[in-house]
Amino acid sequence: MKPTLLVLAAGMGSRYGGLKQLDPVGPSGETILDYSVYDAIQAGFGKVVFVIRRDFEEAFRKLAAEKYQGRIDVDFAFQDIADLPGGRTPPPGRAKPWGTAHAVRAARDVVDAPFAMINADDFYGRDPFRKLAAFLSGLSASREPQPVEKICMAGFPLSQTLSENGSVARGICDVAPDGHLRAIVERTKIARDERGVFNAEPDGSRLDLTGDEAVSMNFWGFTLALFTLMEGQFAEWLDAHGQEEKAEWYIPFVVNTLLAQGRATVDVLPVASRWFGVTYREDRPGTVAAINALVEKGEYPKSLWKM
Repeated sequence: MKPTLLVLAAGMGSRYGGLKQLDPVGPSGETILDYSVYDAIQAGFGKVVFVIRRDFEEAFRKLAAEKYQGRIDVDFAFQDIADLPGGRTPPPGRAKPWGTAHAVRAARDVVDAPFAMINADDFYGRDPFRKLAAFLSGLSASREPQPVEKICMAGFPLSQTLSENGSVARGICDVAPDGHLRAIVERTKIARDERGVFNAEPDGSRLDLTGDEAVSMNFWGFTLALFTLMEGQFAEWLDAHGQEEKAEWYIPFVVNTLLAQGRATVDVLPVASRWFGVTYREDRPGTVAAINALVEKGEYPKSLWKM
């Protein structure tokens, strides 16, 4: 069974200022998302599922129908703030959905094969798609959890994931010598200055980093059993945080919990591709230049969909 690509695309990109998932960056008007879908097709993924919001469904359906039809199966899932387990309801002041894990959960009735999840607005390069496709192709399509679930993630060097235009949040990975993940620590204000890479800690201190640390860029590989395992976790998390207006339930939290319980192992797959992103609008020119350089080197055609 071919794996599925699950694309988290419900965010509007508040710091960037617009629906950046549809912003052209390639020489023929391609979006970052186009390159991810293209790389997924080349790597052997059989289906792509977009997690979006209802208010921009029409724009995304047009994007998929025009560019991906006949190349890969396409489906949609919708992240809804009120989609909660056990009759729970969001607090009156809650205005946004519940984070990346909630977005993944939104696709529980649409995804039907082992799957990789990515962000819609990150350019990951070809290497992680190939490595995760190979890993996922050997996994079960059962929703029944195994005693120990197999999970994987693409591990990018921290230094290759920074922005020149402001600080970034990254999940710093504690990786054992055998390549298995031990834990992820979220650092929310990572930047680079004349002294090197560092995180500005909440207490105002500076945590120096080497830049070689493996980081999660939200490129994970899961079996369908994740949906089963997530449900109880989400209920417990909501009981603890569900009345908070801004609390978010993240995928690294889910993974860390499974690791702590001994319910999963996570293979950190080192990748050679360079990551590009548009965390800030000022990042766009550099991303456009970097993608055009890859096209000039022949790594991508000048027009992805006119082949």
